Amino acid sequence: MTRFLFVVPPLVGHINPLVGVAGELARRGHRVAWAGHEDQLAALAGQEATVFACAVPSAELTRPPELTGPAAFRFLWDEVFVPLAHVMAPGVDAAIGAFEPDVVVTDQHALAGALLAERHGIPYVTSASTSAEVVDPLAGMPRVAAWLTGLLDELRARHGDPDATGDPRFSPHGIIAFTGPELVGDATERHPGLRLVGPSIAPRPGASDFPYDRIEPGRRTVLVTLGTANADAGARFLAVAANALAGLGDRVFGIVVDPGGVLTAPPPGVLVLPHVPQLELLARGVDAVVCHGGHNTVCESLWHGVPLVLAPIRDDQPLVAGQVVAAGAGVRVRFGRVDTARLTAAIEAVLDPEGGHRAAAEAVGRSFRALGGARAAADLLTEVATAPRPVSTPA
Repeated sequence: MTRFLFVVPPLVGHINPLVGVAGELARRGHRVAWAGHEDQLAALAGQEATVFACAVPSAELTRPPELTGPAAFRFLWDEVFVPLAHVMAPGVDAAIGAFEPDVVVTDQHALAGALLAERHGIPYVTSASTSAEVVDPLAGMPRVAAWLTGLLDELRARHGDPDATGDPRFSPHGIIAFTGPELVGDATERHPGLRLVGPSIAPRPGASDFPYDRIEPGRRTVLVTLGTANADAGARFLAVAANALAGLGDRVFGIVVDPGGVLTAPPPGVLVLPHVPQLELLARGVDAVVCHGGHNTVCESLWHGVPLVLAPIRDDQPLVAGQVVAAGAGVRVRFGRVDTARLTAAIEAVLDPEGGHRAAAEAVGRSFRALGGARAAADLLTEVATAPRPVSTPA
């Protein structure tokens, strides 16, 4: 029996892919524990999960909606990921001491996990929560890349092994990326330890109260979602999307996810809900997804063979959207400028069986499923756990 400690940030999209991996390891007889936000992990990983609580920053992990491009990237690291590493470090350190893991599995942006594992001499495996990171999103921004390297060096000096080298976002022991070669191409050449496993699709805790009786078999179903972290930026886009779906109402049944309650007067015939069971809906036969290019939503949709309309906002989303368009599985619109007519045309394009988007999405889905998902990730983790370790003295 091997002990695996999962270290995650308080971000739903970073936790969900690992829930299936943790479940697979538990089914194989291994012990699993989590370090992170206690209440959130209980909701996402299940009430029975072993959780070591970590502090999180007092401010919400959000940014002004007008921030985009390099400014948004700098804000994300300066105001979110670096403070998160500092406040999580004591809790991660305590979790390692109490649980004594054989392997630490750490999200790419929960850097306390990588650095504390490094300091204690425990092998760690990176969970890459977005395919954008493994294709070097800063290749064209050398100054930003140098700035980030400086931040990571400062974090290592404070929390990790000061004699270690390399980027703590990419473990030398292994990197799990929940994507496939159709999106990231030859990324494994850049990171030899990278394992592409495709999406981790697993049942999620909680009962569904979705009104499935509202879906009419004679109409195509289109889901619109901007994920869990974009309520501040999405009011205009969701209104445009609702109007586009209403205009297609004779052919399309539209579902809009509105967690912030910004659609105060949605058009008739469009179902607006604060949340939906996304995996259940995809499995039941959604015909197209309109989204911001969030990695989980994109890969879960493609796993089910569903084409996408992508309206990236910031961060990794433009890169992910570009990967989908290059694969032929979707079309891209401009988040801040698209109007009802253009969005309607984009939805019609991906729904058109002659357009090839559905066929391309289904091809990517077949490839994703062949990669193994949670099982393949668990295989890599057990390989790391059983690999011979060099004799060393932890700091």
